[in-house]
Amino acid sequence: MEHIPELKISLLKLLKKEAFKTGKFVLSSGKTSNYYLDGRVITLTPEGAYLVAKIILASVKDSGITAIGGPTLGADPMVGALAAVSYLDKIPLKTFIVRKAAKEHGTGRRIEGPALEKGSRVIVVDDVATTGKAIIEAKEALDAAGIVIEKAMVIVDRKEGAAFALQKLGIKLDSIFTIDDFGL
Repeated sequence: MEHIPELKISLLKLLKKEAFKTGKFVLSSGKTSNYYLDGRVITLTPEGAYLVAKIILASVKDSGITAIGGPTLGADPMVGALAAVSYLDKIPLKTFIVRKAAKEHGTGRRIEGPALEKGSRVIVVDDVATTGKAIIEAKEALDAAGIVIEKAMVIVDRKEGAAFALQKLGIKLDSIFTIDDFGL
């Protein structure tokens, strides 16, 4: 079995090399920034998907949760990797993705994946947290379905208010890394 500290070192190296960019960027929150972290560049690679899934699963394996998922699009590749790796590690978890809006066709679902029962305890994941907006929007959909968020987890917390915004809603934010790990 892999050692989590070693996996974190590998993931941080990969993030710094492939996902971290400097320059002028407009974030989804509308804020401007002199750096950008694109977690999908990592979570859509075999190595990155594996590392993220192993690290997150190690931190939630004894939590008693029913499922793990998150807001589209940041969580999508993470959720696929988590499903596969949880199965291989013999701790299979249901996974789900929360759409920004319900589908206008088919079943009209906003929460995609295996059915989650009312009262299910879940963990919400995303690649990067800035203001927490995507997780807050996912919480609204999960609340409407009677699903309880135990906590939120991200690869990188930019430390720009997400933890505080989520805390006000009763959600603890855990992160594998913070922006401090990138020397900023």
